[in-house]
Amino acid sequence: MGYLFSARQPQSKKLSSEDWAAIGFLILAILVPLFLSDFRLNLIGRFLSLAIVALGIDLIWGYTGLLSLGHGVFFTLGGYALAMHLKLMQIPADASVKLPEFMSLYGVTELPWFWQPFYSFPVTLLSLIAIPAIAGGILGYLVFRNRIRGVYFSILTQAATIVFFNFFNGQQQLINGTNGLTNFGKFLGFDISSAGTQKIIYFITIAGLVVAYLVCRWLIAGRFGQLLIAIRDDEPRVRFSGYNPTGFKVVVFAVSAALAGLAGALFTLQSGIVSPKTMDIPFSIEMVIWVAVGGRATLLGAIVGAVLVNLAKSLLSEQFSAIWLFFQGGLFLLVVMVLPDGIVGWVKSQGYALFNQLTGRSPQPIATYPSLETDPDVQFERENLQDKS
Repeated sequence: MGYLFSARQPQSKKLSSEDWAAIGFLILAILVPLFLSDFRLNLIGRFLSLAIVALGIDLIWGYTGLLSLGHGVFFTLGGYALAMHLKLMQIPADASVKLPEFMSLYGVTELPWFWQPFYSFPVTLLSLIAIPAIAGGILGYLVFRNRIRGVYFSILTQAATIVFFNFFNGQQQLINGTNGLTNFGKFLGFDISSAGTQKIIYFITIAGLVVAYLVCRWLIAGRFGQLLIAIRDDEPRVRFSGYNPTGFKVVVFAVSAALAGLAGALFTLQSGIVSPKTMDIPFSIEMVIWVAVGGRATLLGAIVGAVLVNLAKSLLSEQFSAIWLFFQGGLFLLVVMVLPDGIVGWVKSQGYALFNQLTGRSPQPIATYPSLETDPDVQFERENLQDKS
């Protein structure tokens, strides 16, 4: 542990097998529009947006050991931020009362002050990331400064979800309460319901997923990522080593919340609705299931899990509308009992060995005790000490 934090450690610039697999997944996602109908493409686009929030869950759960059961709140906040902009852009320029249509039904005569900034698209774009990040940072600071962790942290995130869910449900005049915001007209001047616009949104979703993956990859690749893993494995020892885990956990929780907000906005664009329903606890638990199925502490696993689980959910609900929930529960039990490391985790730990065995290839020898003279970490430490002397 002491060596882990003693100095900057050299990082390999080579792409890992997981990175290459992610590139292959990206190429497949780009080619998908050539083979699917507009309806199926819209579904895949939603699943890819859900993969972004799964990356955030993996960042805090897989790498930091923080099991959040309330990320639906941040997801919904991002969705509302973009939906409010879309509703304002839907108001005719010559309208005598410039209000979203639902407000008139509840006797509202003047646009609430917190709606005003969402006339601007740049402000909206910033808000759908910043608002969830700030909310996550505040919640994280209040929890982590008191050294609350483990199951108590999960319970607190559930409690926060209930508070937000009930609050948003009761705001009929301001955000249409349980009905949510829907019936969007245009996005950046284009008809949001047209097939061409939906394809553009699909590729925007892919771009957002790539950015989210690169941000997470950058965070876990260096010393910050090593600290997150150390906090996950032995937080008291990290504290004893002179580091305050609170700041690191607040930052990573805020980043995860920001990713959830981005995912919520992209999902709203493709689903055409946002409501407090996505703040409900079951949806947040589903996010955790995606990461568990794909594989904790594997960024690719979070993406694969989100897409596969939701794809299976969609197909099974179409074919077995009465019993598809049993299939979903059985899938999760199968992963927990047979593949505890998830799909990608199993491939990394046992899949390669099984492939080599089936193809008759000899596994590569593993250096159990590399030579100290050729070890790059030892060489870096030696040069660092010589420079200081």
